[in-house]
This record gives sequence, structure tokens and C-alpha cells, in this order.
Amino acid sequence: MGPVQQDSQCTGPGATPSSHTSSGHPASFQLPQPTPPTQQQTALPPGSRVPPPANNFSGLCAQPSLPTMARQDGIPGCGPLNPNLQQLPGQPPGPGYHPQQANYGPQMAGSQLSYPGAFPGGPAQFSGLQQKKLDPDSIPSPIQVIENDKASRGGQIYATNTRGQVPPLVTTDCIIQDQGHASPRYIRCTTYCFPTSSDMAKQTHIPLAAVIQPFAIVPQNETPLYVVNHGETGPIRCNRCKAYMCPFMQFIEGGRRYQCGFCNCINDVPPFFFQHLDHIGRRVDHYERPELSLGSYEYVATLDYCRNNKPPNPPAYIFMIDVSYRNINSGLVKLICEELKTLLDKLPREEQEESSAIRVGFVTYNKVLHFFNVKSNLAQPQMMVVSDVGEVFVPLLDGFLVDFQESRSVVNNLLDQIPEMFADTNESETIFAPVIQAGMEALKAAECAGKLFIFHSSLPTAEAPGKLRNRDDKKLLNTDKEKTLFQPQVNYYETLARDCVANGCCVNLFLFPNQYVDIASLGLVTMYTGGTLYKYNNFQLSSDSPQFLTDLRKDIEKKTGFDAIMRVRTSTGFRATDFFGAIYMNNTTDVEMAAVDCDKAVTVEFKHDDKLNEDSGALIQCAVLYTSISGQRRLRIHNIGLNCSSQLADVYKTCETDALINFFAKSAFKAILSQPLKTVREILVNQTAHMLACYRKNCASPSAVSQLILPDAMKVLPVYMNCLLKSCVLVSRPEIPTDERAYHQQLVMAMGVADTQLFFYPQLLPIHSLDLKSDAVPAAVRCSEERLSEGGAFILANGLSMFLWLGVSTPPELIQGLFNVPSFAHISTEATLLPDLDNPYSKKVKSIMEHIQSQKPYTMKLMIVKQREQPEILFRQFLVEDKSIYGGASYVDFLCCVHREICQLLN
Repeated sequence: MGPVQQDSQCTGPGATPSSHTSSGHPASFQLPQPTPPTQQQTALPPGSRVPPPANNFSGLCAQPSLPTMARQDGIPGCGPLNPNLQQLPGQPPGPGYHPQQANYGPQMAGSQLSYPGAFPGGPAQFSGLQQKKLDPDSIPSPIQVIENDKASRGGQIYATNTRGQVPPLVTTDCIIQDQGHASPRYIRCTTYCFPTSSDMAKQTHIPLAAVIQPFAIVPQNETPLYVVNHGETGPIRCNRCKAYMCPFMQFIEGGRRYQCGFCNCINDVPPFFFQHLDHIGRRVDHYERPELSLGSYEYVATLDYCRNNKPPNPPAYIFMIDVSYRNINSGLVKLICEELKTLLDKLPREEQEESSAIRVGFVTYNKVLHFFNVKSNLAQPQMMVVSDVGEVFVPLLDGFLVDFQESRSVVNNLLDQIPEMFADTNESETIFAPVIQAGMEALKAAECAGKLFIFHSSLPTAEAPGKLRNRDDKKLLNTDKEKTLFQPQVNYYETLARDCVANGCCVNLFLFPNQYVDIASLGLVTMYTGGTLYKYNNFQLSSDSPQFLTDLRKDIEKKTGFDAIMRVRTSTGFRATDFFGAIYMNNTTDVEMAAVDCDKAVTVEFKHDDKLNEDSGALIQCAVLYTSISGQRRLRIHNIGLNCSSQLADVYKTCETDALINFFAKSAFKAILSQPLKTVREILVNQTAHMLACYRKNCASPSAVSQLILPDAMKVLPVYMNCLLKSCVLVSRPEIPTDERAYHQQLVMAMGVADTQLFFYPQLLPIHSLDLKSDAVPAAVRCSEERLSEGGAFILANGLSMFLWLGVSTPPELIQGLFNVPSFAHISTEATLLPDLDNPYSKKVKSIMEHIQSQKPYTMKLMIVKQREQPEILFRQFLVEDKSIYGGASYVDFLCCVHREICQLLN
């Protein structure tokens, strides 16, 4: 637990600042009181009386009903903070509020508010604090929490030798040493101490979940996974529950038997594995065997673990290029073909191998499919056309999938010819589902798993299976039918996804749309097969090539597990019940992934089926069976042990907010497929209030009802939750393209904790006061307009977008250094890259951008934004602590809203 931030009390006029709170206690933001509370807590003071409830709100916080608007007479209510904002039309000037409907998202007729009391121009009212605004510095700051954790745990060694310990935050750089529990790079939990009973779990409303990223990248200075090979016998497993040998197995009877830590079954130790025990009952070879001493390791799998009991073939990559008129015309097809010539030398391989074992194949398509024979003994590539797209078949086996090193000249020849072959095309219609079908059939015929790289740009309107129409209908927003916009338009794609997973065919989709392409349908197969979706709106060769090519290069080189199946086993008393991710579930236990790469995470929710025991804790084992890039069948095992407690305070103390937000985002983004958005938003607010109310009621020291008290480990939960509620997926506004919402929904479903953390709360870095001598990245500031300054320059990044914001009085030397122009007026906002200049400013800023980029899976296109110019509107949507242009609440307003909900619950 990092120390609580120092400014942890909100002080009124004439108050003295409080003393620092100590680590591990709830932080408190409160008005000065004659006697300080015994425990230090985070408490905000919206007035001393709870306002009467009213039921005239259709808003986000409408469950249970909210208090009426605060009026001038001192009924507590939270107003906005920014006095500089202009009055909205049709609102009374100044402090008097009149009740209006509040709703989140689109403005209804007659409604001007996003939350009760949340319109600009009104004062924040607290009893005894008339006309004083709540100081944003007095409410919990995500940046402060991140910086405190960096200060206390950054750069140190974190050893995983204790059950239930809370790891450093995902934003803290440290060196992780596996000493018996999986590294937090592989598994993070919403809490590291589970409540002992399901009643207790229901009472807290804290979801019990783990976010598992089984192939996470491990930095150079950490040990890679050991591979254990037991030869013919294969991995040692419990006879009853089939858990794999791991540090949670207890050896007994002089080492001849072991008790399973998961189901308590007593098993015989196979003779080859026998070893004597030392004086504390531990095997004498404990530290020599990864499977006894480490949290994560791999096993070489035997034929029993292979399809049809035969060793798998190495995987294949098939490149499938849409050669319709637009793609030829824009220069995209030529760009892809040129790039592939160099990229095919960089296919992933095992460390010890000379060259990659991955075979490659090529298909182009518009209304029909063209397969190419690139067998190494041919002088010229041969094209075969499949025009019956209703019943796709693969016209050739021999010569379609080849080793690039052997067929290099034929392949390069083909890549030179493709752009010329279709140069005069006027075919603008395309197919899509048959393309995937063809790729899958080709992999199936070759008896191997693999990836399809599909480069596609338009709605597939040609007559074929999976044909789509434009169904983008803004009239569905805010109705019960809105959810259909996130569902596939035709059933064909679900069936296709299932077949792809069954055949180990992963689909990577690179989209280049300039209008609606129905991502909810097109992206479905990608999501279910563990693929990655990339989108480049209105692709321009000159400005967008670097982003696309970097994405393509990174994707091709990614370490990936193919044809994977994952099982999550638990010790007795609880079990895995729900799974969220880029996965397919055929039954309730097997998580199937046609492929799984280093960036994909599966979020698993657990529920009690009995009481848990404080002594034995809660144990989790995740096993992933997969085919490696060289065609070896392997098992990757991750084990983690959590504590259990019958004390609510222990559960709250070990929560991890970043993992909670990952869980809430994925469960909400899954729920919108079946429930109205309004319901989903209400559930999120409701759950936030329930978690905090339970803490307040059972764990916090007594204090006035008017105080908002937040547990230390959750003190920034409200700000992150508000960011989630403001994400375009959950906001029904006609200005937001449906495809953009479907795209974000699909991306987030596959994200790990570090990626959701940055996505929902972007990084905002001041770069106008850089220390050019130091290598350090400047400390971030809070995501709010208040933190910007006219004389400042800031980088903002969220993992998908990156902005360079420049104030009107940015220092000329900075402008000269970065852009090589004399003044603010000369800066062009057209550029998507900074020029390469040989000066310290330029080098430092570029290295900061590269550092941010290096940790994220998607290449962020840079947008240069000048203060008070039109594009600034886009940039402001990322200032997530402020009120959003789409009606989302500011952080302060949301905190007040949650506080009211808590008061309702406590009453």
C-alpha cells in the first residue's frame, strides 16, 4: 500500500491543514472538527444534512432516487468547479438552481444537466461553506497515488514469496522475482484477500476477479520461463482434479505421496519423480525444480495433449489483401506489398532457431478470391480464381503455403505483380466472410493453426455469405434497440468464429474505412479468435503509413501461442464462473483461443460455492495448452495464492483499483450486448456506491453522515469509474460514430490491467520545463483543463491516441527546438510526426514519446493541437476529470453524486 497522499483533508476557511495520514489507513477529506477522528479517512463534506429524495431524475445516478437540486437555502449539493465556463443556454444566471431532469449522455428536450447541480455557473454549496467551491486539489488524485507508489516501490525487487501480498501498481517499474507465486505481469487480482463467505462477498459488492495475461512480455532483466520436460510421462497431475504439479502440493509420507493443494486428494508420487524430504518436510530438490519452487513455468506436452494425438505442424500466416478500387487507388495495396518483402524476413522464431518455421500464403480478393501458387520451383507465381464464393474451397494445396526463405524469389515476384495486376480495376464491391472461410479452409487442409492478416476497407455488400447492409441508425440511440448496434447483423459471423476457433485460425483485421463498415459484425471473428483489430479512418498514404506499418511490423513479430485452450482451477470453496476477453467458450470451463499473444488478457470472475478457510487461503492455477511458433505443444502454468479473511477491512485493504476498473469495463462492455445502456450505467454507479457504503458502515471510524469516506486502496475508484462511464461505448450520442463505439468495445474486452488503466485515465505530461540533462520522464499531471497553462506544452496519451498540446504562449525556444519554426503561428497542425532535428529539446521529447509508445500494443498517431483552435475539442474529451462535451460529469460532480447514493444506502 502506498502512503496516503498528504493533502488528504479538505479544509474550509480558517482551517488548519491536517497531519499526514499513515499508510494503510483510509484517507480522509473532511472539514475541521473539534475532535479529529481516531482513524484517518478520506472524507468530503457535502453538507451536514442529507437532502430529501426526489424521483424526477432519469439520470445516471437514478437508482435509488436522488435528492432534489440544491437551492440557494444551503441544502447541500455539489456544483461545478470551473468558474470560467460559459453559461449554458436557457439556464438561470448565477447561484439559484432550478430542478431539471438530469441525464447522462444525450441531452433530452428540456434537460441541460448531466448530473444534478452539474451545470456551469452555479456555486458548490456546502452547509457553512456557502459560495465556496470544493478545491480539486483536496480530492484524491490518481497522479498522487501513482507517484507515491513509484516513490515507495519503484526500481526495487518485488519477490513473490508471500501469499496474498499486494503487488506494486501497474504504473510502477520494478524488478519482479518469482519465488512461488506468478508475477503480477501475468496475474493481477481485484483483491488479494477474498472474503471467507459468499454472504460477506455479497455484502461488499467487490467483484472477486483475476486478470490473467498468460503471455505477458517479461523485461530483459527478469528470468524467462523455465521449460520442464518429463519425456514420455508428461506433466504430473492430481488424479482427481487434474491440477498440475506446483508449489501448492504438499509432500507427505517421506516424499512417497503428495496432497493436492486444490482438491486435497492424496496422490502417489511417480517413481521417477521421487525425492526425500528435509527436516521441514520439503523435498531436497525443491529449488532445482521450477514446478516446485516457482509460480510460473512451462511443460513440454506429450501426444495426449495434441489434436488427433499427432504432433502439430508449425503455424502458418496467410496475407489476404482487398484489391478493390479504393485500396488500389489510395496506394495501400502497393504499400502492403512493398512492406511484406522486408517483413517476411522477420517472422517470429524460437531463440535457438536459424529461421522461422512459419509458412506463408497469399490471397487477394474483391468480389471473388484469387489464390497464388508460389512454390519455390516455379519461374512465375500462378493465380487461381475462386468465383463461387457461396461454397469456398481451396483450389491448391501444394505451393500455397511455403517457406519464405525457399520461395523468396517467387514471393517477391508476386508482391511486385499484385499492384500492377489490379491497376486498372474498377471493382468497388467486396466480400468478407468468404475470405475468412477460405483462409480457415486452407489452414485446415494443411493441418496447421495460424493467423490470417486481412487488409480490408469497406462494407461487404457483394452477394455472398456474410453480406451486410448499412444499418447505422441514430434513431436507435437511447432505446431498448440500441444494443443491436453492438451485435452482429447476421448470425453467419458467430458460426464462422466458432469454426475458426475449432480449427486454430486466428483473424487479424486491418481496417481502412472512410464510412460505416459495421465493426460489430466484421470484428466479431477477430474478437472470438484472439486476433487484433486495427482501424485507420480515412487512410492517407502520406500521413497514416507510419502508424499502419509500425502496427503491422509489431503484430507479425509478436510472440504468440496458437490453437490454445485455457483452464482455471481453484482450491475448494470457490470457482471460476465468468470469463471476459478475446476468447470463445464452448462450455463453462474451457477458454478457447485460436491464438493468444503477449497483449491479450482474460478477466476471470470467481464466486463462492462454500466457505473459504483463512489458513489454507484461496489458490488459483491457470493452465494454457498451446502450440509454439516452432510447432511444439506446450503447457504454460501460472499459480497464485490469495489470503482469505472474515474481516471486511482485510478485503478492502488489499484491493487493487486498476484491476477493479478492468473488470468493471469488461463486464459493462459485455452487458451492453443484452441490456439497455442506461441500466448498465446505473449498475456501475450503484456498485461503486455499494462498495463504498459497505466500507463506511463496517470499517470506518464514526463520523458525520455528511462525510464521504473512501478506503485507502479505493480512493481513486470514483475518478476511474467516472472515466469509464464517460467512455464513448457507454455514451449514446449521435455525434459519436457507431463504429468507433464498437471498435473501443472490442479492444477493451482483450486488454490487460496496464492498458485499461491508461485508456481510461490518460497520461498528461508537461514538456515545457524539461530537464534536458536527465533521462527521467517528467511527472504526469491530472487530466484536467485546470492543469494546462498558456505558456505550457503537454503530451497526452491513452494508448490509442497521442496529442501534443501547445499553449498560445509556448516558449519560442521550445517551438524552434521541436518544429524548426520561429513562432506559435508558424506551427502546422497537419503533421503527424515531429521532424527529426538535431537538438536536445527535440531528442528529449521524441524519446519521451517513444518511451510511452514502447509499452503499448497500438501505435498512437500523433495529433498536434494548438490552444484555442478547432481540433482542441477533440483533445478536451481526454481531459477526463472535467465535464465532457457529451454531458458526462466532472470528477467533483461524480464524487458528489456517489456520495448522495451512499447516503441513501446508509439511511
